[in-house]
Amino acid sequence: MKRIAVINQKGGVGKTTTTVNLGAALAYHGRPTLLLDLDPQANMTVHVDKRPDMETETLTNLLIDDKPLNDLIQDTSLEGLSVVPSDTSLAGVEQVLANRIGRETILRQALENASADERFDFVLFDCPPSLGVLSANALVAADYVVIPMQAEYLSLQGMAKLLEVIDLVQKQLNAELEIACVLPCMLDSRTNLSAEVLHEIEEHFGNLLTETRIRNNVKLAEAPSFGRTIFEHAPDSNGAKDYAAFGLEFLERIGESSPAEDDITDDPELVERPDEPPATAEAEAESGA
Repeated sequence: MKRIAVINQKGGVGKTTTTVNLGAALAYHGRPTLLLDLDPQANMTVHVDKRPDMETETLTNLLIDDKPLNDLIQDTSLEGLSVVPSDTSLAGVEQVLANRIGRETILRQALENASADERFDFVLFDCPPSLGVLSANALVAADYVVIPMQAEYLSLQGMAKLLEVIDLVQKQLNAELEIACVLPCMLDSRTNLSAEVLHEIEEHFGNLLTETRIRNNVKLAEAPSFGRTIFEHAPDSNGAKDYAAFGLEFLERIGESSPAEDDITDDPELVERPDEPPATAEAEAESGA
C-alpha cells in the first residue's frame, strides 16, 4: 500500500480536486483507494457527497478519541473509492494534541493498526492549507508527496517553507518520504504568465514537474456541487482527460506498473497524454468541456 500526501500550504490551488480525482483515476484502474480528509473545511468530504454537518464518525474521532480507522471508513458512489470524512471539529485537534507525546505519529500508527494495506492499494491524504499537526501527521504517514501548484507567482511564495518542513520530516520522523511530483493546476493557456511561471517552477523543481497539466475547466469546478468525481460528472471533459493522464503519469513516477488504457474508459483519448499543447480556454469554452 502506497500512502500519498497531497499538500500545499496555499489554499485554492487544486489540492482537494487533485486528491479526489487522482483517487478516482486509481480506483478506475482497479486500485482500491482510501481518501482521508485532514482539512477542517471538509471540502473533500463534500466532494464525495458526504455531509460534514451530519457525520458522527470522522477523522476527529481517530485523532482525539483513538477510534480505530476501520470503524470510520465509508464507501463513495465510485466502486473502489472509500473515504474517511472530516468535519469542522477537526479545527480543534491541534490545540487538543498540543501536549500529547507522539502526536505527529497518530495517523501512521492508526494505518498500521488497521492493516489498511490488506484492503487498499493507495491511501491519499487531503492536507489542510497550513503546516501544523494535521499536515505533520500526513507527512509522517506518507510514502510520497504530491504538490499541486497554480501557475502564478504568488503560488511560488511559501514553497521554501513547505520544502523545509518536508526536509525536517525526512530527517527526523520519516526517512522514506519522497516528493513524487509538482502538478501544475488551473492552467490558463491564454496567458504568457502561465508559461513564464511554469518555466520558473521547472528551473526550481526540475524533473519533479509533471508533464501533465491540469487545465482550467468548468466541469472540474462543477463536480463537487454534484458530489461526484470528474469521471462520473463529465467523463468527456478536458478535466477528466487531464486527471486520467496524471493518474498514469503518477503510477509511472512511483514505479508502479501502468494499467491497461481501457480500464478507465472506453474512450482511449481519455487516458492518452496528448502530444499537442493544451487547448485554449476559448476553444474549451466553445466545446463545453
